[in-house]
Amino acid sequence: MKDKLSDKISSQIRADISSGKFKPGQIIPAEPELMKIYNVGRSSIREAIKALAMAGVLSVQQGRGTTVNAHFDVEPIDTRLKRADFDEINAVRQLLEKELVKLAVTNHNATNLQAMQQYLNERKEAIQHENRQACMDADIAFHMAIARAGGNSVLVDLYQSFTLIIRDFFASREPQGISHFAMSHHLHQQLFDAIKSKKEKQAQQVLQQILDNNY
Repeated sequence: MKDKLSDKISSQIRADISSGKFKPGQIIPAEPELMKIYNVGRSSIREAIKALAMAGVLSVQQGRGTTVNAHFDVEPIDTRLKRADFDEINAVRQLLEKELVKLAVTNHNATNLQAMQQYLNERKEAIQHENRQACMDADIAFHMAIARAGGNSVLVDLYQSFTLIIRDFFASREPQGISHFAMSHHLHQQLFDAIKSKKEKQAQQVLQQILDNNY
């Protein structure tokens, strides 16, 4: 219970830094004052400070106190990604896709395959009905199902952040229509078949075709 409480306090201190209550370069209050501010015991404060120091948010110096690091960036990662260069975003997304497909080939189970097949069917149906939004949604869901099949939740979260930004980019720049999805559907089917058959080399080759054409 103590660990969970210290995590909560860590989040509250981060939030107070983000709001400007504690500014970069500023020495935060001593333990007794922090105990009053957050209404918790000394051990929870110490664990929270330790965690924030390890994360680079705070700097603890004997005899001087605990300082908010001047270089600490409180801007959310999603906001930072939205400002990043598209080519850099796309390059990282491609690296993630390759690793996620590799993991999916090895670690997928029947439930994962069922989800992939479902979204692939929805993608095809959306193409047939010329519903562009449904195509986009099913396409993202299909790739997210592959990501989840890999079994690494951290990679899944990272990939989702990158994928949403890529989607918004193409949504604002591509001509309306479903030809982009229709031309690539056979490749997505081949990717699914390769993952299902645990053929990593084939899966990576098909994925590369998808990536090369920004499908």
